[in-house]
Amino acid sequence: MTAVDLPVVRTRTESWRHALPQAILETRRLLIRWRRDPLTMAQSLVFPAGLLIVLNTVLGRQISAFSGVSALYGSVPMVTLVSAMSGSLAGAITLGRERDAGLLARMWVLPVHRAAGPAARVLAEGVRILVCTLVLFGVGMLLGFRFRQGFPAAVALVCVPVVYGIGFATLVTAVAVYSAKSALVEAISLGSSLLMFFSTGFVPLTAYPAWAKPIVAHQPMSHAIDAMRGLSLGGPVREPLLATLTWSLGAIVVFAGPAFLGYRRASRR
Repeated sequence: MTAVDLPVVRTRTESWRHALPQAILETRRLLIRWRRDPLTMAQSLVFPAGLLIVLNTVLGRQISAFSGVSALYGSVPMVTLVSAMSGSLAGAITLGRERDAGLLARMWVLPVHRAAGPAARVLAEGVRILVCTLVLFGVGMLLGFRFRQGFPAAVALVCVPVVYGIGFATLVTAVAVYSAKSALVEAISLGSSLLMFFSTGFVPLTAYPAWAKPIVAHQPMSHAIDAMRGLSLGGPVREPLLATLTWSLGAIVVFAGPAFLGYRRASRR
């Protein structure tokens, strides 16, 4: 039996020079896994698209008559945000499964830069949210939604769910990597459902009772919906957009550190 020389690694694969290619490779793995996962696909696309069609069929005419404009300019932005949040929750459950199965621990012992894994999660979330947003806007256009403020506003409109979704995904990831069970993630799912029903995308703000109006007007989902409505139909954009950026970037700043440390802790288990 002849001896075979082992390959010689002449450069450190843990260096920052290799971090981006490694993160892109891990991003591709995550996207392929999510595409093949029925739960993620249902949460990200099937449920929001069905919700949009049902809302437009059951409540669209009444809301349009009440507000004087098409209800689609509230419901389409709302379901894109629902898609971003639901997909992030499904991704957090998948992350918990990978941790429990030991996949994160196996990745930890490989000669891969430590930042590649968390960075790949952010990149994959951004790509998933962008693709789902474009698909849902396509469904909305079939129902009558239109971009009435021009191409630059349409580009900004598509970016709002991405920024909002990454902020929400950072929060959910921080919870998922520290929680041994999915109970906390499910609690966040319930909270996101309440945000949907108490938002300006579900019904106009004037339709809510007096005690609920301050809550509805100042919760993060309503700010994002109002900004997207202004970018598509017309109306105030600056204030709701700044509020959306404040909520989203604030979530990233607050939860990015715990999410990274928790991811590292989960990978070393």
